[in-house]
Amino acid sequence: MPVKSSLQKVRGTHGELLEILVCPQTGGRLQYDSKNNRLISPSAGCAYPIRDGVPVMLAEESEPWQKGKK
Repeated sequence: MPVKSSLQKVRGTHGELLEILVCPQTGGRLQYDSKNNRLISPSAGCAYPIRDGVPVMLAEESEPWQKGKK
């Protein structure tokens, strides 16, 4: 699925998901990273990928993330 389509799913039709989804590790709020098509958890310091328009909210699938870094 193209990034634009994923973006529409997360921010458009399913924008409400960002209001109800939380980080599975900390319970903290998530932020959408449109450049890299992923959900960022500042509280856990990780990023969750979005594949085929579906956020993959598994700790083992997350990548390390730091504010100000890619």
